[in-house]
Amino acid sequence: MAEVRAEVDGRVLALTNLDKELFPDGTTKAEVIAYYSDVAAVMIPHLAGRAVTRLRFPDGTATGSFFEKNTPAGTPDWVEVREVVAATTPIAYPVVDSRPGLVWLANLAALELHTPQWRFEHQPASVFVVDGEVLADLVVIDLDPGPGVTMADSARAALLLAAELAGDGLVPVPRTSGGKGLQLQAAVAPTPARGAVGYVRALAGAMAARHPDLFVTTQAKVARQGRILIDWLQNQPVRNTITSYSLRGRERPTVATPLSWDEVGAAAEGAPLAFSPSQVLERISDSGDLAGELLAADRPTLRVPPEPAPAR
Repeated sequence: MAEVRAEVDGRVLALTNLDKELFPDGTTKAEVIAYYSDVAAVMIPHLAGRAVTRLRFPDGTATGSFFEKNTPAGTPDWVEVREVVAATTPIAYPVVDSRPGLVWLANLAALELHTPQWRFEHQPASVFVVDGEVLADLVVIDLDPGPGVTMADSARAALLLAAELAGDGLVPVPRTSGGKGLQLQAAVAPTPARGAVGYVRALAGAMAARHPDLFVTTQAKVARQGRILIDWLQNQPVRNTITSYSLRGRERPTVATPLSWDEVGAAAEGAPLAFSPSQVLERISDSGDLAGELLAADRPTLRVPPEPAPAR
């Protein structure tokens, strides 16, 4: 199919290869672009102000992918670009704050959009070292199921963790990862990222001690059979996590989908938790943004545990 020039909210974009199949089930780039255009109103608030890492599938999910952090050649001049110094190498990230920006990325076959737990607006400088005092405004509890773990197991684990987060004054928001696992996020008042890491690490350790048959905190595969890893490392400022409403580059298009706690409870009893792009758009039409609590202006203060004393 020839290049198509389309106007999106006042921006003219050149869309290419619209008939290319990006998923083995036949989903085309045109359908991917249409999804991201339709979901933009609820997705952009979760993307805006964050450094966006893209997982691109230029020839479809069956033929490989690559992560991209720096803005690519040909980036439109209306796309905001912000620089981050990671170690000693500056990275120029795009910031996606509009429907045209989202459609531009979809046209690049950037199926997956990943973001960190911090926003640029909360940092002490526009260019900063991410291992320093980056201020996080979210914490994420990433539940990574090991072999033999069912979605019902993950849902029961999410319910246990939600009670702990609520007990600490946080409002947990559950979502599917778009794959096998579940994730919980909670909004917090901007706090040093090392404190967020310490909080989730301490929580993970406590849950693994209380429920050793369900949780582990080690990455070692041998320890994860039939258990769920609480991946506290996802809160490090150099890490990023799939963004709510992002597609996943799997055999068929699934979406990282915000959930209600009633749905998590039903999943603990065996109900399925996997959603297609069309189902997600229907959910938004019916219920709005189920992750809206993550955008609240009034955010609770994170109770950061004391750092362990250095070994002598």
